[in-house]
Amino acid sequence: YHKFKLTLQGNESVYMKILRSVACLLNKVYQPIKENGRFFFFMYLIGVLVTYEELPRDNPDACVYGNLWLELFLDLYVVCLLLTFIPMRVRRWIRAFLYVIAYATTMADVFCWEKFQSTLNPSMLLLVGETDGREASEFFSSYFSADLLFSSVGMVLLIMLIHILCAFWGKVRMQLPDKLQKSYAVLCKGINRLQPVLGALSLGLLVWSACTSAHNKKEMVQMFSMDTIGSVEHELTTSDCAQFYLPVYRLAFSIFANELASQQIDRLIEAKDKVKVDSCTFKSPNIVLIIGESYGKHHSQQYGYFMPTTPRQIKLQKSGLLVPFSDVVSPWNLTSFVFKNVFSLHVVGEKGEWCDYPLFPELFRKAGYHVTFITNQFLPKAKEAVYDFSGGFFLNHPELSQAMFDTRNDQLYQYDSGLLDDFDKKEKQQSTDHNLIIFHLIGQHVAYKQRYPSDRRHFHADDYTNKRSDLNVSERSVLAHYDNAILYNDSIVNQIVKRFKNQDAIVIYMPDHGEECYEGNRGFICRKHSAAIDYDLARYEFEIPFWVYCSKKYIANHPEVFREIKAAKNRRFMTDALPHMLLYLAGIHTKDYHAEYNILSSKYDERRPRLLKNTTDYDKLVEAKK
Repeated sequence: YHKFKLTLQGNESVYMKILRSVACLLNKVYQPIKENGRFFFFMYLIGVLVTYEELPRDNPDACVYGNLWLELFLDLYVVCLLLTFIPMRVRRWIRAFLYVIAYATTMADVFCWEKFQSTLNPSMLLLVGETDGREASEFFSSYFSADLLFSSVGMVLLIMLIHILCAFWGKVRMQLPDKLQKSYAVLCKGINRLQPVLGALSLGLLVWSACTSAHNKKEMVQMFSMDTIGSVEHELTTSDCAQFYLPVYRLAFSIFANELASQQIDRLIEAKDKVKVDSCTFKSPNIVLIIGESYGKHHSQQYGYFMPTTPRQIKLQKSGLLVPFSDVVSPWNLTSFVFKNVFSLHVVGEKGEWCDYPLFPELFRKAGYHVTFITNQFLPKAKEAVYDFSGGFFLNHPELSQAMFDTRNDQLYQYDSGLLDDFDKKEKQQSTDHNLIIFHLIGQHVAYKQRYPSDRRHFHADDYTNKRSDLNVSERSVLAHYDNAILYNDSIVNQIVKRFKNQDAIVIYMPDHGEECYEGNRGFICRKHSAAIDYDLARYEFEIPFWVYCSKKYIANHPEVFREIKAAKNRRFMTDALPHMLLYLAGIHTKDYHAEYNILSSKYDERRPRLLKNTTDYDKLVEAKK
């Protein structure tokens, strides 16, 4: 028994050493949080607060980022760990700097949400950069008022005030009665005894949060490694893209996106300065380009759709004035990418990038045309997704905008009819003998129900019961909304044509890209943004309606052009080459024009590969399907 007792005592000392070692290790795990307690607590608090405060109030199904609690713990722990390696006298200043950054970005983010229902984004940052002193003064006088103190901004300010008061706790504690000081000392002693437990808890959370946050961190690194704003936008279309769940991350992303856009702006300005027009015959006095939105040819009655979605365009076609083209595709299924490719003289397959080439409105304006741009999407605004930022940054840059356009609208409208009124007002003031007018409609952009007035509703879910029995009532209702948006678009396009029917004018219509609305058995709406493009995706998201309308006066004055249009209607075409057709119609002679890209020219290269997303040959997909 005595020998057994000695053995136990010997083992007990070993176990105690192990336990002390484990406790020491756990204390070290907890040490970063202990040494930076206030920093950890208040930064965690405002991180959670801002996320919940910025949930859309009109969407009961909205929820916060699923990994918020764990990933925020991981991020702050890493910062605290790094701070422990810095001497205390320096650490205080670094923490103060981090406080300024964190509170300032949080308040800015919450303010933007309160006033614009938008968090910090690249467009917001761009607007700030372009604001002068007078505009800034007007902004502050308009938006900064006492009611902010009772909003989420006031809540962040309250937390910051409490944080500042806590910073003076050491001095305040010394003034407390002895009894309270002793109680505080006992509390601190108790917490110190719990350090191993807190360390174990921290270690568990650290491992757990590292596992759940690894994917998002990887996506963040990938996002910040992109070399163009278009690449960033395309990455954001993936379902598992990076989540910038904190204001400081959103600020960093906005700065990064603006820097990428700035690089392309510099190249566009360089290309602009090299623009040269040799001569211009003004062959077509009035050229009108209508760019629609999210409209696949398979929902157009003109191209065989079973619903009467384009009765007015069919009427124009039957009159012989409108010529529909049968085989036209878009180079991308993203609006911003399409605009870059369509506005630039660069075509897919040429060396360099789109921003290394001139933009076609610059050539028109230099040639002597009055260029008007009326858009219902690409105007700089605070509440703007990165997709709109990516598509509009070069159109809205002051120097480039001045080089391209004489007249622009400065207001967006709920429905595209607002553009017509806007145009009518401007046209009376600034019409000339030679005009290029570009209409950019919101068209059938999701959500479809919001793209037409309620009193213009024509199709209903029951109308599709026989033709689309594979869809449920809810899906048929969405389909009806989409077709109603197309029917409304038909009326808008017709109204634009009417405005030029008595002039010497040619009108070209093309949507930016196609759209899926329960096509075949694919079972979804909008677009897929996968890298792989198969036949069905190419058919529904890249094939688009495309037509040219010539007024009677235009046909009489330019019969040879009208013959060329009719002869070209069945040629293969991709809209990245559209600027070369426009230059030809205007009679603009420049080294940047290439006849092999002009679909109306006898030198047109119809066999040019039509590379969708710059990767997949559309015609090879069609041939393989056949």
